[in-house]
Amino acid sequence: MNKKEALRCIIRGDYESVPKEFWQNKSFVLEAIKQDGIALCDADESFKKDKSIVLEAVKRSPFALSCAHKSLRKDKSIVLRAVKTGAIALKYAHKSLRKDKSIVLEAIKKSPCALEFADKSLKKNKSIVLAAAKQKGFGLMFAHKSLRKDKSIVLRAVKASTNELKDAHKSLRKDKFIVLEAIKKSPYALMYADKSLKKDKSIVLAAVSNDGHVLKFAHKILRKDKSIVLEAVKKEGMALQYADESLKKDKLIVLEAVKQNWQALCYADESLKNDPDIVKARSLINSKNGNK
Repeated sequence: MNKKEALRCIIRGDYESVPKEFWQNKSFVLEAIKQDGIALCDADESFKKDKSIVLEAVKRSPFALSCAHKSLRKDKSIVLRAVKTGAIALKYAHKSLRKDKSIVLEAIKKSPCALEFADKSLKKNKSIVLAAAKQKGFGLMFAHKSLRKDKSIVLRAVKASTNELKDAHKSLRKDKFIVLEAIKKSPYALMYADKSLKKDKSIVLAAVSNDGHVLKFAHKILRKDKSIVLEAVKKEGMALQYADESLKKDKLIVLEAVKQNWQALCYADESLKNDPDIVKARSLINSKNGNK
């Protein structure tokens, strides 16, 4: 196999077919790394200690840092370049650099979930966590518990990403303002709200107005509230399944549910399944949708 053929193997990801002697050749290793930084992992050990080679590798793949010699995984310039390529590189950095604020901030710029790999001292650093919380995809679960009860952090988190309310401190899952902001981002945040807010009409109405299915998470008191259930079935007819049994007998509720989704009829009380108005509404919907 010649050098050209060996490089073709690299392009295909077929590293095993490359003869060992190529991995001991610096010019080949550099060319291989330019094709894929992770090729560093197959290179001779001497190249994993070579700063210029490792730098080329981490420019192309953050995972290359995992194969670098431990001496270079504590080299700030190498690690900084690696996290700029991909936040996951922070996972492979030496523990001393996972405590470095500038390194962690660079990683967070790339992905807020880099906070997972930061030293625990930085997981309780408000400026670091706030920088992460401002970004979409932040994981509040990685913040120190002291900051998961910080209203400014949690507010940023729920505004930026869905489902962050689940990892907020219980005191903030009772906070009406926080919960409303979370619901604006995702109505399914109702699932994680404190039970006291699951029976709050304004909170539940805000949620079901966006997605009727979340009626499932409302307190049973509100699942028998006609105005709440009506709003839910208008948004999603199948939400009828979560309504109180008393409202499954309510003609107006069932009619609105069937208009939105004719299959909702299966959740109606037996007394309404053959009601002429409801059967007519179902027939019209079926006809419109080309169903029999």
